[in-house]
Amino acid sequence: MNFPHVSDSLGIVHPLCIEHGRNSEVWDEDGNHYIDFVGGIGVLNLGHGHPDVVKAVKKQVDTLMHSAFNAVPHRGYLTVAKALNAFVPVSYPLTCMLTNSGAEATENALKVARAWTGRQAVIAFDDGFHGRTLAALNLNGKVKPYKKRLGALPGPVHHLPFPSRDSHTSSNEAKAALTRLFEVETPADEVAAIIVEPVQGEGGFRLLDADFAAHLKALCDQHDIVLIFDEIQSGFGRTGRPFAFTYLDVEPDLLLMGKSMAAGLPLAAVAGQTDIMNSLPAGGLGGTYSGNPVACAAAKTVIKLMSDENLQLWGERQEQAIISAYRDWKASECFPMLGKLTGIGAMRGIVFEDTANATGAEHLASLLVAGREQGVLMMPCGRKRNVLRLLPPLTIEPHILEQGLASIERALEALIP
Repeated sequence: MNFPHVSDSLGIVHPLCIEHGRNSEVWDEDGNHYIDFVGGIGVLNLGHGHPDVVKAVKKQVDTLMHSAFNAVPHRGYLTVAKALNAFVPVSYPLTCMLTNSGAEATENALKVARAWTGRQAVIAFDDGFHGRTLAALNLNGKVKPYKKRLGALPGPVHHLPFPSRDSHTSSNEAKAALTRLFEVETPADEVAAIIVEPVQGEGGFRLLDADFAAHLKALCDQHDIVLIFDEIQSGFGRTGRPFAFTYLDVEPDLLLMGKSMAAGLPLAAVAGQTDIMNSLPAGGLGGTYSGNPVACAAAKTVIKLMSDENLQLWGERQEQAIISAYRDWKASECFPMLGKLTGIGAMRGIVFEDTANATGAEHLASLLVAGREQGVLMMPCGRKRNVLRLLPPLTIEPHILEQGLASIERALEALIP
């Protein structure tokens, strides 16, 4: 399918045009039906058109569609800020700024960290992803396609290997790399912030090593460095918990949120310690559309629906189904390209390995096509695009989830020569 008048620089995974969706199912303009394991790239944890969200949005449209909060405040923004203070599991009172996107939240976090510390350098991690805007780009731990042809990017930014049980880097190796960075490249007292995803999204659904996370927190406290956790993809229930940093037993100084925060409407946030968030002068933060009332109405409903009980039920059900299917596929010994299962809770990926007749990336690219033919839409990730990320809505009906996993198995069978 061609998309005239649209830039070819937008990479399209599935060449079709969706017309409507309901929870975990979508239909294209030709009437073809699919089970959605893409979920808007982590935006639809509550599925397409959750009835409670739709009801709240329609009511808000009839009341107030827009007010620029930093000019004329509105109650929706204030209500979301208060709800986040209760929803985000940190020990300190939360102060926030609402934004339109995750990348915008990242940019504002960098501004806040610079203002608070009076420093400029930032430490990020290999394979991390924090957005496509100019400053966010330099944080990304991957050149292709994000940094190609762009020349020098805002910095300075230094990258470290990401330690995880799903990577080849241990906590001790990452600690050594950090020590070397402070000895060879930049002193700790010139670093404004360290930004890291508790679970890497684009990087392959890899959980940060908990021992290293504790080391980062202690080091940041020692050197007055702002610790930023990017939970734009892993937050708002994706793992089966409100936020993935609770698996690490470490609190961030600033937290980035987005994607499923408003169930498909553009809303994100940077939030954290009050004194850090208040470090810029009045007017230093803001935005015309930031915290739009309609998006805020959706977010209020999302937070209400994502109770601990619901998230635990949805997360455990999805995790168990994915793990069970994966184990069956591995036990069959029919799919030599299948590597390890990555991630935590309901946020899971599957690594595709090289075989004699194709690379892992080639196997996965073929699977996406075969899966679409079987009626299931999927998405790749990883530096080599060889990791299948599974992002069905948490609210997916159990029988639809089973159908989707069965469709993936049939697609896998189509890869066998």
